[in-house]
Amino acid sequence: MNGVRSERVAYAAPFLVFFAFLFLETVVRKIGEGYAHWALSQPRYWIFPVQTAVCAALLWRLRSRITLRPLAGFGFAAIIGLLTLAVWISPQVIFKAAPRYDGFDPYFFGSTGWPFWGTLAARLFRMVVVVPLVEEIFWRGFLLRFLVREDFATVPFGTFAWRSFLISIAGFCAVHSMADWPAAIITGALFNLVAYRTRSLAACVLTHAITNLVLAIYILRTGQWGFW
Repeated sequence: MNGVRSERVAYAAPFLVFFAFLFLETVVRKIGEGYAHWALSQPRYWIFPVQTAVCAALLWRLRSRITLRPLAGFGFAAIIGLLTLAVWISPQVIFKAAPRYDGFDPYFFGSTGWPFWGTLAARLFRMVVVVPLVEEIFWRGFLLRFLVREDFATVPFGTFAWRSFLISIAGFCAVHSMADWPAAIITGALFNLVAYRTRSLAACVLTHAITNLVLAIYILRTGQWGFW
């Protein structure tokens, strides 16, 4: 039983810690309304880098208990990654929805020097490395199998069941803002498809990373920080 609990902690803890920091950012921002100092009024600029560092360290600490498996289906992962990108930016690109300028602005500390480059590097590392690992390890590595059988580690990765397919998509959707629900539903289904098709958690992480990398390029070109 201790082994099962240990595996659950390894797969779920980085995700829970990641969202604990999001909650902390919300609380500090609410408390800091009206204060002049950015550390209270705009806490995302220090909380998110700390969140990134803590989650990266936790992932490294737990790496021996998380099975990514050898990478498989690289081409399929890349195709789904790009398709998912199209899903997220289509409201602005195709349907002319309002641009999403409100968000984490890497120019907050200026456009030159180490404050800018450090802020940008931390944000990119969070988006392209930490977020894909944290989310895919939890959603596809843990929950998609846990909803098939409680002893999830005994469930072969990529095992299909309608219950786990639908509930994991609903959960993935729920952690996004309501405006993003349509895109999140499609994304959850596509990322699950990668799990079923490749039977590789590494492929799921790669798919998510490709989506986020190209999305980051789009964000930097358009200044739509709300997509971070």
